[in-house]
Amino acid sequence: MLVSVLSVNAQDIGFSQFYANPLYLNPAFAGSKIAPRFSLSYRNQWPKLVSAFQTVSVSYDQYIPALHGGIGAIALADKQGDHGILNSGFFGAMYSFRFQVFRDIYINAGLQASLSNVSINWDYNNLRFGDQIDPNQGFIYQTQAQEPDKSSKWYADFSAGLMAYGDIWYAGIAAAHLSRPSQGLYSEDRLPIKYTFHAGALINVAKERRRTSSLGLGTPVISPNFIYQYQGTLHYFNYGLYLDWMPFLVGVWYRNGVENSDAFIFMVGLQQDFFKVGYSYDVTVSKLANQTAGAHEVTLGFLLPVPEQRKKVKAIRCPSF
Repeated sequence: MLVSVLSVNAQDIGFSQFYANPLYLNPAFAGSKIAPRFSLSYRNQWPKLVSAFQTVSVSYDQYIPALHGGIGAIALADKQGDHGILNSGFFGAMYSFRFQVFRDIYINAGLQASLSNVSINWDYNNLRFGDQIDPNQGFIYQTQAQEPDKSSKWYADFSAGLMAYGDIWYAGIAAAHLSRPSQGLYSEDRLPIKYTFHAGALINVAKERRRTSSLGLGTPVISPNFIYQYQGTLHYFNYGLYLDWMPFLVGVWYRNGVENSDAFIFMVGLQQDFFKVGYSYDVTVSKLANQTAGAHEVTLGFLLPVPEQRKKVKAIRCPSF
């Protein structure tokens, strides 16, 4: 189930704290905060299973006035299976051009180029093959499979994204794997293009728009969000709602496919000056509910001081996690 001698089939990694990892969601987010931004994410999906999925992502981006847009870089490493049998990852660089359409409406158009790798940790003690199975006793036979000459592959990949935003709303669309690169180790196995559409808004629920209250809390803001992702035959709908009451943020998402429910996502975050930390937990509601122990995700973020600029540039307002 983990390894096919013909090809390696997979779908893209999915994070639960979508906006804590903005460059992975859409390359048009590069430079969207204007200030230099550093983000780190760790995800442990289905930890109850021996073949859990563990993913680490790190990214950096900032706005460059001379380029009229933002630049960014992202690196991701993913380990699947017991002892990291299947490993994948990539390093990508991106540029997002920013232009003003109307007085309060802006558009970011981003392009990303990546170098990706997929590899198999070939170890007969950890791998399982079909010819080892006895119908009654399970894996008891010795496999006749031979270690391949090639267990690692590098390939180029390209993505693009577009995002529009105003004072209290934002919407974007992104497409990953535009060239449909082959990630097969032993035969042709082209990645399907992944399409992402995301949109949201910010609703101020306070009568007074003061930045802080008598308790030192910021203005409470509710943010409804929607994210739709499509890749190959897979469709995922994500419906979310945040309450941002500086320095605290709480949120809940519901994720489902076309025919089945997947999970509820609960998250909490703390934002203080230029630092933020978030934690989320996926409560699985599919048929795997009793087998997976959900998923844990932790994120860290840093905003560095904005370099001095001749002309003030407006940053996008969107959720932090």
